[in-house]
Amino acid sequence: MRIAFFINDVQTEKVTYTTNQLAMVAINRGHEAWVISAEDFIYDRDDKVKAIARHAPKKMYKSAASYLNDLRGPRAIVEEIVVDDLDVLLLRSDPSDEIGRRDWAQSVGIDFGRVAMKHGAIVLNDPNGLAKARNKMYFQTFPEEVRPRTLITRNRKKIREFARELGDRMVLKPLQGSGGKGVFLVTPQDMSNLSQIIDSLSKEGYIICQEYLPEASKGDVRLFMMNGQPLRYKGKYAAFRRRGAEGDMRSNVHAGGSVEAAVIGDEALELCKMVRPKLVQDGMFLVGLDIVGNKLMEINVFSPGGLLNAQRFEGVNFSQAVIDAVEQKVDYMKFYRRNFCNVEMSTL
Repeated sequence: MRIAFFINDVQTEKVTYTTNQLAMVAINRGHEAWVISAEDFIYDRDDKVKAIARHAPKKMYKSAASYLNDLRGPRAIVEEIVVDDLDVLLLRSDPSDEIGRRDWAQSVGIDFGRVAMKHGAIVLNDPNGLAKARNKMYFQTFPEEVRPRTLITRNRKKIREFARELGDRMVLKPLQGSGGKGVFLVTPQDMSNLSQIIDSLSKEGYIICQEYLPEASKGDVRLFMMNGQPLRYKGKYAAFRRRGAEGDMRSNVHAGGSVEAAVIGDEALELCKMVRPKLVQDGMFLVGLDIVGNKLMEINVFSPGGLLNAQRFEGVNFSQAVIDAVEQKVDYMKFYRRNFCNVEMSTL
């Protein structure tokens, strides 16, 4: 199998990133596993999508650290590859990381992925589905039963009215962004500063005003879904709990949070059932649900991370399950001579 992983930038990758785990497992199984950064694509004069891609030099790796060192090092294989000829292109970049830094890079994977898809490569997650999910407005297209009460606006009067409805306790965050950046918990004691918070957030665009869920004090649960179903391997769910740092409501790990084992019960599985139709319809192969109590706070469809945390707590290698699923799709592709609907292939 020839597979490529599209990421923001190989130089900013971290050892713990899920993409590195997946690439390492693919190599250890004997597959080609190329890595493409945002600046590497080429739409050539022969109408083919190509890329200056990197490949680690060894055929076997025992750790993601050694894999990533080799991928960045002087022994890395750097070649111009034809992306159209790949079996699979996995889009694993986070567009929100490019805001204000490299705005041009936000849609690169989607744009080039669409062309590669038309030429017969399987592109995961489906690029047209990802185009619908470029900001948190996508979350509002899921059933209201799975979401906290939400208002999205730049209107200061509307925000104050919504705050009163919620008892002057709510969460404010930018419509675009991730990783806990620009997230505020507004309490009755903070209402005198609400105008300043609104002014700060509105510089980035629209503001999400969201009901505060008391269960958030216990953190949230990241649960992975694959092929429209909760990711389960060897009887274990790919999930873990994230807790915020003391005095911080944000549970994102790189916002100072910590992680621990999670218990997946009927409430979480019911949420999975409710979001499944939309995820399948949009060709979302691998996503991360962020669950608080019986509600979803977010659905990460671009680069759901933390698979290594789930692996550490559950004692199974969930990356193996993901590569299993990708291999099966490649078999399907061979049977049908690349004549398939990418959005349907994404969740088969």
